[in-house]
Amino acid sequence: MPTDLKRYYEFKHLHFITFSCYRRLPFLATPRRRDALLRLIERVRKEHACPILGYVIMPEHLHLLIAPPEKGNPSTFMKAVKQRSSRQFRARKKKSSGTLFADSQHKHFWQRRFHDFNVFTDHKRVQKLRYMHRNPVKRGLVASPELWRWSSYRFYMLDEAEVITITKFEDLPDIVPVLKVKEP
Repeated sequence: MPTDLKRYYEFKHLHFITFSCYRRLPFLATPRRRDALLRLIERVRKEHACPILGYVIMPEHLHLLIAPPEKGNPSTFMKAVKQRSSRQFRARKKKSSGTLFADSQHKHFWQRRFHDFNVFTDHKRVQKLRYMHRNPVKRGLVASPELWRWSSYRFYMLDEAEVITITKFEDLPDIVPVLKVKEP
């Protein structure tokens, strides 16, 4: 594991974040667990004033498209999400005699760290949202994106309210530079 990891937060770019369950095990395989994680992310989003533009929760990983939070930075936001969810789910594990984890030998819930991709063009923003929303279909979990309740697709395409408050890109005037890429 690299010890000299550098993250670049000095620009007000969007961040496409991916993080996985420990050893990519399907700890988020049930609707109940995914719902609990949605509620927790929303609480942390409010505390950090972190605009979330999109998300998808899969059985063993999740993706978030966020703008820099008002309190802290993307790393502090992610630390709060991962620590609190790990504590919450591990506490449930103890109360329910190990039913949360498929294999009760695992003492971790999340892989260490997270992958962060700075999104600084409009083209990449749309590409990352499409990738997230198509992920459950590509994996064969549902036949079409609107059938997966644990993504922001229904907000964008069906104008439905979400557990996680979604911020529209147009409502983020501070995010610069978002370069317009000319279509060929």
